[in-house]
Amino acid sequence: MSTNDVEEGRGDFVQSFARGLAVIRSFDAEHPSLTLSEVAARTEMTRAAARRFLLTLETLGYVRSTGREFALTPRVLELGFSYLSALSLPEIVQPHLERLSREVDESVSAAVLDGGDIVYVARVPTRRIMSVAITIGTRFPAYATSMGRVLLAHLPQDERDALLAASALEPLTERTITDRSALARRLDEVAAAGFAITDGELESGVRSVAAPVRGRDGRVVAAVNVSASAARVPIERLRDEHLPRLIAATQAIEADLRLV
Repeated sequence: MSTNDVEEGRGDFVQSFARGLAVIRSFDAEHPSLTLSEVAARTEMTRAAARRFLLTLETLGYVRSTGREFALTPRVLELGFSYLSALSLPEIVQPHLERLSREVDESVSAAVLDGGDIVYVARVPTRRIMSVAITIGTRFPAYATSMGRVLLAHLPQDERDALLAASALEPLTERTITDRSALARRLDEVAAAGFAITDGELESGVRSVAAPVRGRDGRVVAAVNVSASAARVPIERLRDEHLPRLIAATQAIEADLRLV
């Protein structure tokens, strides 16, 4: 959805602010550096408008110019610092992820739901198994990920239905579930089982198992997963060996959350 679409019918909508954020979001792990033309295309702006926003962000220290290309600076982390500093979850989760990663010798992560996406808030990588580098703040479509399915499965039914209806279920791999009815059934299974396993749906050759983390009020506030290469770890090992350790870790996280 473009900023123009959002602006319609909203007298209090500040389009210039939204466009500035769109410029920042145009950069990602696959596009760490962009030319002026690329920023304009990715934000659906004119080159002149994109140039004004880029130069403003450069003046403020959020963007740097390297000849023809632009890139974000570490200062953009300030934009999310207030949220992360107020959120006790990453700090509480991190030592449990480190312990779990040592036990299973695989990469482990924690994520929260933001609209139709998951957002990584903590991670302990052991080896590179995906083509895209995953860092704090990385986003993936929830419907194709184990953590996303755990988070979607535990939403109130009306919220879940609304999110699925608004999500473009694109086939990220040949295994991705894109049929809404089939996905709804899978989410029901996840809710009943208490965990989710995906096998090559986000990226071919990557398997993952995830479990929910509940807050003091019993609601699911996050998900934790173990990711592994399909070539090294069969589904049976993921379920029979890694899942029990994952569940133990989420229970330990929940015990800590009850203390804050």
